[in-house]
Amino acid sequence: MTWPAGTAKAVARSLDTYFRDVARTERMDRLNAEFIRSGDLAFDIGAHLGDRTASYRRLGARVVSVEPQPAMFRALRLLHGRDPDVELRCMALGAAAARVPFYVNGDNPTTSTASRSLIEAAPGNVAWRDQVWDQKIYVAVTTLDSLIDEHGVPDFVKIDVEGYEAELLRGLSRPVRNLSFEFTTLQNNVAVEALNVLEGLGRFRYNYSIGENHALVLNDWVSFDAMADLMATIPAYLNSGDIYARHI
Repeated sequence: MTWPAGTAKAVARSLDTYFRDVARTERMDRLNAEFIRSGDLAFDIGAHLGDRTASYRRLGARVVSVEPQPAMFRALRLLHGRDPDVELRCMALGAAAARVPFYVNGDNPTTSTASRSLIEAAPGNVAWRDQVWDQKIYVAVTTLDSLIDEHGVPDFVKIDVEGYEAELLRGLSRPVRNLSFEFTTLQNNVAVEALNVLEGLGRFRYNYSIGENHALVLNDWVSFDAMADLMATIPAYLNSGDIYARHI
């Protein structure tokens, strides 16, 4: 199988970053084990090459792994397509079933996004200003509700969709036991918006991690108000991380 040169390099970088760092893998598994038990069902939304999918499988979970980028999905299928406990879907998730424009960063596919507002915000941030979204494709969109109807209620949902988190959560009408979603300091307002959408589904407690540390920052899980205040004021230099939510 061949890819364009830029895509092949990006895939190779992702393999190095996400699969060949043993210490990172161990940290990731320890953190995921706080939310996932053997026999659970996990959704990996925005799977990229499926390093989280691999972690959930090591913990004994069944996984539905969703990735909208055709090139990344081809690599995802090579890595996980023979596993009968992994269901692969090449699509995006959003507030309603549709087809939407999706902007691909060929040199850095991890920042590919359906969020036009993220792209418009990037030039004003030193960590993002060199990113280039050089392709526009159209992708099929389903909802979390539809995925749940098809596969069952997940025990854990991981969401990494580059600024599309709040829109995706609008496609969920019921709380789930555990979930995480990415935030960026480029658009910390999106994290606050996503928290508001999630809180409309039920009561949650929250924690967060930074970057690829795969460790919870807070000793104690906090309320919606505390997490929303934290995200509204989080320092720009931290760049990105994940918010974790537990339904109570």
